[in-house]
Amino acid sequence: KHPHKFFRFQSDRFNRVAPSWRKPKGIDNRVRRKFRGTIRMPKIGYGSQAETRHVLPNGFKKFLVSNLAELDLLLMHIFFNDTATAETYTLPLHDALPI
Repeated sequence: KHPHKFFRFQSDRFNRVAPSWRKPKGIDNRVRRKFRGTIRMPKIGYGSQAETRHVLPNGFKKFLVSNLAELDLLLMHIFFNDTATAETYTLPLHDALPI
């Protein structure tokens, strides 16, 4: 992964330019033309590996439970251990969850 977030070109110089990333589109823009010494643009090679994508620091993936059928689905899969209950879950689901 890329070690830090990608910031918008010249967002450190002007308050009117927000730091959220926008692709530079100017014809003379040195970031778009990838000159040496300029900031890097996001590209597909900076992505994380498929095995570790969406994995939490404890080694499991988060799973959102909103009904009892999804709760039964958790018993078949061992890689989902961190469960998050939906904000609109029903009372039978609340009684079934060991929280």
